[in-house]
This record gives sequence, structure tokens and C-alpha cells, in this order.
Amino acid sequence: MAKQPHLLVEEGDVHEIAVIPGDPGRVDRIADLCDESELVAQNREYKVVNASYEGTDLTICSTGIGCPSAAIAVEELSRVGVETFLRCGTCGALQADMEVGDMVVATGAAKEEGTSKRYESVEYPAVPDYDALTELVGAAEDNDEEIHVGPIVSDDAFYNESDAYVDDWNDANLLAIEMEAATVFALARRKGLRAGAICTVDGNLVAGSQKGADSDDELPEKAKDNVERAILITLNAVTAL
Repeated sequence: MAKQPHLLVEEGDVHEIAVIPGDPGRVDRIADLCDESELVAQNREYKVVNASYEGTDLTICSTGIGCPSAAIAVEELSRVGVETFLRCGTCGALQADMEVGDMVVATGAAKEEGTSKRYESVEYPAVPDYDALTELVGAAEDNDEEIHVGPIVSDDAFYNESDAYVDDWNDANLLAIEMEAATVFALARRKGLRAGAICTVDGNLVAGSQKGADSDDELPEKAKDNVERAILITLNAVTAL
């Protein structure tokens, strides 16, 4: 099979399980927690690294921001051998009792984005694979983490999440908002592959705090610290899958 045009990988370059953060910088952070790692390719927002964690081989690939670039990553990785996708990212809380640094494992994602709708009707569910979901929850429990498990929303318009939108999502008891999971879930389901997602809360939209609002950096210190906890949960889930 020819080399993929965006990720610059071909069959044999990657492993069957992929951890897919959004941020290319987080690829290095995940790799640093693995036993060994090797850069495979880097282009645009995509950084691809192969690694090993407790005897399990995995690929780490950034997706960039949003569903369009995440779809390219899933499409191209699936063409060269990836069968399981675990998103490890950040999210904004939509319930008042959730704090920065809390963990969210998604049981589904509302399609407030346009990419998945190019593949299928909005009525079709964007849900994770059962095994991926349960292993993420199990890994969190094994680490004595308190996590929120439930539905989230994937949205395209980071700067247009109005009070009306937030109130509606809150009333629907959606736990959090992020920008990639709905398309990752939908594409994996359509292809007969597995996908799951765990995210660390980096702000609370109900409380009026958004990513970067309380920090000179993109993430507040508490969220930065807890990204590592989410990564370890994800890596432990990888070993079980």
C-alpha cells in the first residue's frame, strides 16, 4: 500500500493500537512514559511515534485540533494497520460539580461538528467500542482514580460556545465538551474498528472558566499535572486491549 499523504506512513510502519492525542507535544509526553520509543514520521499537525509500554507495542499519533484533521488521522492509520484508537485529550466541563483535573471517559459524543455528518446521518450514534470503554474505566479504577463516565459533546466552534449552547448541553446532562471524539467514534464504528476516549477537564464552561482563562499557558497547572494521569490510564488500558 502506498505511503499515506498526510501522516507519511505505510503498511508495516505502525502497530495495531494507537493512542491519539490532539497536541503533537503530547506525543512526546506519552512516549516519555513508555519503555522505549522511536519517531516514525512528522508532517503538519501529525507526529507519529512507535513505542512499547509494559511489553505492549503501540503507535502514538497526534491529530491536531478538530474533527477534520482527526478524521484524516483515523482514515490513514486504519489503512496501514491500526485497529484500535484511544483518544487521550482535554475537555471543558459542562456540569457544575466537575473541577479542573477531573477525568471523563466518554460513553458517546453528540455530533455538534460537521465531519461525521459527511459520512452518515446525525441520527447514527457516535459511541465508543465497549471493550475500549470498559478498559479505560477499569484502568482508571485500578489507579484509584475518581472518574466521570457518560456522554460528551464534540463541537467545531471553540469561540462560539454561547451561553445558550452551554445551558442546553448542561440541561441534557452532557458531561463535557471537546473537539474530536464524535468523528473518531463514528469512523471507527463504520470501519469495524475499536475506539475510546478519556479526557482531562481543563475548564468549566458552566462556571464560566475556559481553557487558558486562569493561566498564561494553554492549560492551568492542575490540568497539566492531570494530563499525565490520563496518559497513564490510557497506557494501562492499552496493555489490556
